[in-house]
Amino acid sequence: MRAFSFTGSTEVGRILLTQSAATVKKASLELGGHAPFILFDDAELSKAVRGCMGAKFATSGQDCLAANRIYVQRGHYDRFVDAFTKATMDLNVGHGLAASTDIGPMTRPSVAEKCRQQIAQALSAGARLVCGGQDSPLGGNFVTPTVLADVTDDMLIAREETFGPVAAILPFDDEQEVIARANATEMGLAAYVYTNDLGRAMRLTDRLEYGMIAVNTPKFTGAPIPFGGWKQSGLGREGSRHGLLEYLEAKYVCFGNLAA
Repeated sequence: MRAFSFTGSTEVGRILLTQSAATVKKASLELGGHAPFILFDDAELSKAVRGCMGAKFATSGQDCLAANRIYVQRGHYDRFVDAFTKATMDLNVGHGLAASTDIGPMTRPSVAEKCRQQIAQALSAGARLVCGGQDSPLGGNFVTPTVLADVTDDMLIAREETFGPVAAILPFDDEQEVIARANATEMGLAAYVYTNDLGRAMRLTDRLEYGMIAVNTPKFTGAPIPFGGWKQSGLGREGSRHGLLEYLEAKYVCFGNLAA
């Protein structure tokens, strides 16, 4: 085997990369995410709430693209927390195959337990529980959709990937500040930006250290898209012509003078 492709956690990706080093295998890795969702005051609030719901709660929050840190500029902050919480409380938790279900069970008990640990640690450190947080009557594999406000960067939920329906909302003041805070992670898979200022959108897409950035939309993947991240979120790309390059080797041939 001369190459391998892996999709999974950053921890396992590091192990596989270490094991392949002895034979210098080509690696294509799609690993963990810790996506920031950045909402500026100039964006339309209702569209941002809908977009954030999609970015946070798709596949019950068990998604490497899920919005893990929701940064909201202070001018929108209180209104966003209120509107986002109301939308979250309308989510239906139930059987994963039921048509009416918005949030299904977690893939493993350990995933649900990690969500509960992050909630507990955030609350003990001063976060505000706006909704959710309680045990689900459906059992331990289910996590009640939860909104935490006034989260700070030193809390566990702001430093680790949250693979479940728990939303952490953090206020910010200005553009330079939020760029620095969003980039302060070893992950760099996806980021979301909501703004009506084209100049700001261009600055953010240039300065955010992420392989994929969505502006004013929660949906940006598909077969033609070069899917992949920066930093410890992966190596290479999947999909599009860029993804084909992961399975090819360049060969250069140079002919000198040939006899007639």
